[in-house]
Order: sequence, then C-alpha cells, then structure tokens
Amino acid sequence: MKPVIRRFGDTFLIASFALAALGPIQLRAQGPEAGRGPAAAAKAAAPFDMTGYWVSLVTEDWRYRMVTPAKNDLMGLPLNTEAAKIADAWDPGADEAAGNQCKSYGAAAIMKVPARLQITWQDDNTLRMDVDTGTQTRLFRFRTQSASPGPPSWQGDSVAQWQAAVTPGPTGVPAPPNTLKVVTRNLRPGYLRKNGVPYSDKAVVTEYFDLFRHSGDQWLVVTTIVEDPQYLTQPYVTNAQFRKQSDSSGWDPTPCSATW
Repeated sequence: MKPVIRRFGDTFLIASFALAALGPIQLRAQGPEAGRGPAAAAKAAAPFDMTGYWVSLVTEDWRYRMVTPAKNDLMGLPLNTEAAKIADAWDPGADEAAGNQCKSYGAAAIMKVPARLQITWQDDNTLRMDVDTGTQTRLFRFRTQSASPGPPSWQGDSVAQWQAAVTPGPTGVPAPPNTLKVVTRNLRPGYLRKNGVPYSDKAVVTEYFDLFRHSGDQWLVVTTIVEDPQYLTQPYVTNAQFRKQSDSSGWDPTPCSATW
C-alpha cells in the first residue's frame, strides 16, 4: 500500500489507503494562500465536484464495521485507562432506553459506518452531506457567522476549506487546491466504535476528502483524524472509501441503532 502523509499541526501523520493505485504522496498545506484577494464562493471555487450519490466500500476493518464488535474489542485504538473503563461498561440496551442509539453515528465515526451518501450544495458556501444509515445530515460551512454556536450535536459544527497540496521539501511550490479539509467541533459525546468506545465533547475531528479515478470509477477517500484530550493518548487516524453511483439506487434512510 502507498502511504498518504498528512500534516496536522507540527506533526506528520501517516495513513494507508486500501487502494495502492490511488495516487502519489502529497503534503497538505495548512490554510489558503495569502495575497490572492477576496475569496470566491466555495461552490464556484471547488476544484472538483463531490455532489451526487456515493456508496461506502468496506475494504478494511470488516469486523468493526459490518457487525457489532465484541465488547472490549479495543484493538488499534489509542485509549487511556478512563476510556477503556467506559467501554467495559457498554450496555447497548441502556443506550436504546435512554434515546442514545445514535452515539456511534456522530462526526467522529460516521464515515466508517457502512452507508450511502448524498452530497449537495445547500447554498454557495455550505456543502451538505446526507448519510442514509442513521439518517444523519452534516453541513460543511466554508464561511462561518460570528454568532455563538448552538448546543453540542452528533454532527457538531464543521468549518471547511479547499486546500492546496505542496510538493515535498522545504521549497515546495503551492499547487491549486485539490482537497477538502473539514474541522468539526462542538460535538455531543459519542462512540468511536459501535461497542461503546467513547469520545468526549472535547474531541476535534479533522477530515480530508480526496477524489480519485480508479478503474473507470470515481472514488472519494476520506481520512479522519480524531483528537480527544479526555480519552485518547494520541490522534486516532482512519480511512474510508466511497464509490460514486450513477443514481440514487439503494438509497435507504434508516434510523440509528445501538447494534447493527
């Protein structure tokens, strides 16, 4: 597999795509280039078209994504002791009774849920993503208002920007934007994994959405980085892949469930 190296603050995090042929290694610059004048509306400035219907492809982590993981199956998760204790006390029946069956459908985990996506422009500066599994809606706002955020929610408040890649090395030349970066805060506490692995309201989710061509199909690859000072000992990095569909075939909004 070819690694994809992403810069997150002062740290380079390495994740692996399941598809070896998706593209070259790239380093992501942080923030828009200066001196370019007023920014165009996000829709007009989009370097690629994400709109349409997409279906998730379970190319990895089958046992965590297609069935309810066994209690205390915490493999691959950088959890502290407090988080492990919470996962040990997981009770899906109690979640259902309390109306918390959507805890594993929040922004920190939703892209790993097997689902179909419908992506549209809600307005010129807001990209909307509807997820049929769990019937969730995410709004990626390219221009935010100064008003105070609302109460924490499963999908939180997401700020988006088109971002350029730079060539490797200290004198890399900026290229045109070719990825979507989304940072989400103000989250309601939820689960990173269906079996009660927690993330807190302090979690920050950073995502990169990249579009590729593979075997004649369009693929959307999502790299998700979760930072949570309350429950994680280091950033938790995952990847998810989606293939574009020609129409809405298979689109089936279903409610959240505490188990699959």
